[in-house]
Amino acid sequence: MDSRKVLYNKVGNDENYTPFYGVEPILKYIPRGAVVWCPFDTPESEFVKQISNQNKVVFSHIDESKDFFEYEPENWDIIVSNPPFKNKKLFFLRALSFNKPFALLMTLAWLNDSAPKKIFKDKALELLMFDKRIKFTNPDGRPNNKITFSSAYYCHDFLPKQIIMEELST
Repeated sequence: MDSRKVLYNKVGNDENYTPFYGVEPILKYIPRGAVVWCPFDTPESEFVKQISNQNKVVFSHIDESKDFFEYEPENWDIIVSNPPFKNKKLFFLRALSFNKPFALLMTLAWLNDSAPKKIFKDKALELLMFDKRIKFTNPDGRPNNKITFSSAYYCHDFLPKQIIMEELST
C-alpha cells in the first residue's frame, strides 16, 4: 500500500501548516539539549524555525522520500510536530512504538473517538490545551478561516503534568 496516498491526503483541510503562535507554547517544555525530530516538516516549517533557536532539529518530510512510517533519523530524542489529521491513530501508534517522548498537535475533538482511549489505555497521555483555536495556514499562505475545531498537543512522557492550559498569543 502506498502510504503517501492514504495518509498524506492533500484534499480539504488536511494540508495545513501551524502558525508561529501554535508552536510557541510547546517550546518551554522541550528539554534543553534534546535533539528534536520534526517528522512532517521542511525547513520552512514554524516547528523547524522556532525549535532550532533553542535545540538541534532533525526534520523530514514525505516529499523528500522520508515517510514517517518507514524512516527514522539516526539520532533524536523527542518528536514535536503537526501530523496530518487523517488516520490519526496510525501516527500515534508509530510515535508510541519508538518509546520516546513526543508532542503531536492534533484536533481536540479526537478525544471523542475510541482510538485514543485504546491507544493510551496503558500509556501516559498528556494534553497541552489552548484558550482559543489555532488558525492554521493553507498551503498558499492564507490563514484557513474555516477551522471549526480546537487543537491540543497530545503528548507522551513530555509535560510536567497531565493537563496544561496555555494562552495563545495570536
